Amino acid sequence: MDALRQITVRHIMTAEPVTVPSTTPIQEVLRLMNRQRIGAVLIGENGQLEGIFTERDFLRHTAEATPGWRNNPVSAWMTRQPHTIAPDCGWEEAVAYMEQHRVRHLPVIENGRVIGIVSARQLMARRSEYLHQVITERTEELQRLYDEMRSRDAELRQTMVVAGRLQTRLLLPASPPDWRELRWGIHYVSLDPLGGDYYDFAVPNDHEIGLLIADASGHSIAAAMVAIMARFAFAEITRQTVAPAEVLRFMNRRLQGLTDERFVTAFYGVLDRRTRQFRYANAGHLPALWIRPSEQRVEEITSRGLMLGIVADARYDEQVIALEPGDRLCLFTDGLIDSRNGRKEAFGLDRLKQILLEESRQSAELAMKRLVQSVDEFRGNLPAWDDITIVMPELLSSGQPLPE
Repeated sequence: MDALRQITVRHIMTAEPVTVPSTTPIQEVLRLMNRQRIGAVLIGENGQLEGIFTERDFLRHTAEATPGWRNNPVSAWMTRQPHTIAPDCGWEEAVAYMEQHRVRHLPVIENGRVIGIVSARQLMARRSEYLHQVITERTEELQRLYDEMRSRDAELRQTMVVAGRLQTRLLLPASPPDWRELRWGIHYVSLDPLGGDYYDFAVPNDHEIGLLIADASGHSIAAAMVAIMARFAFAEITRQTVAPAEVLRFMNRRLQGLTDERFVTAFYGVLDRRTRQFRYANAGHLPALWIRPSEQRVEEITSRGLMLGIVADARYDEQVIALEPGDRLCLFTDGLIDSRNGRKEAFGLDRLKQILLEESRQSAELAMKRLVQSVDEFRGNLPAWDDITIVMPELLSSGQPLPE
């Protein structure tokens, strides 16, 4: 109704209304009204208003009219000193004024001179016409703005897609290290073109391999930027050391003050191919899973440590396990176990363990395909609500012993 309140009499009135001198015969005035198809004429000259003659005036006087009335001057039947209205009065005020004085026509006066006339019929018709015009103009403006927004959105989406491709190429490793005793299953899908999940490898020598999985809180650009900062910190420290606790301590210090209110969880471990020992540390991340087909069980492996970027002097505990040929590890982000179905049930850690155990006789690659298929079937038609990253190394054999 804001547009309606903006309508004034000036928008609706008929400018230059039909005006006749007061001496004009009634018959001539009636013919003029019939020819012009109007319900009223103003009486006066030179912009001065003497009265108004309307259909109501005609009906009121004809019942008692004497013969020869047609040639009488219109001044005999006109309404003198009619109610008038100013051009800047609002539509609602004009309607109320007509209802109050029970009139259907109002001369419009500005600076003492007649500049128009407004009728009840005009008021309603012009109101609809004006509102239609306003709606049309605003619709066109909204369409223009929508088209601009859609164009900008398409441009932004394309930029995000390109940025996502660059992130995948620059942030994520092209392939895992090629060690003869390891097979890999890897799955990475981001919710948005730019994701907050990240995994990486460090190979400082020919007998150690470092494996990192990290998850920056949130989604899209902000999470991706934090993940990129974590990647730079990881690349810097692993040129000096691959010791799990030290790597996480360094990354934590580097991320202080750079992540705003965001944080990063991370799990990092190092496999020594000579001893098959896996040393690891955890920064607030989910536990990794140790699949042991020979014993038909899946164990959670974790250690204490705060998320990265929260407390500058955080300490990280380091633990170690000894792998056997046929064992595999599963490192993952929470988008996997937090996946929901139509009943709002989470995929959960227990279901993940069961599937990993059932598929433990398959290769890591086939086990990964089965796991991803199970998550998709569980979720059904519902979309994912977080990035999902899974890294699954499988130890085949000890390989040839390397010199100390």
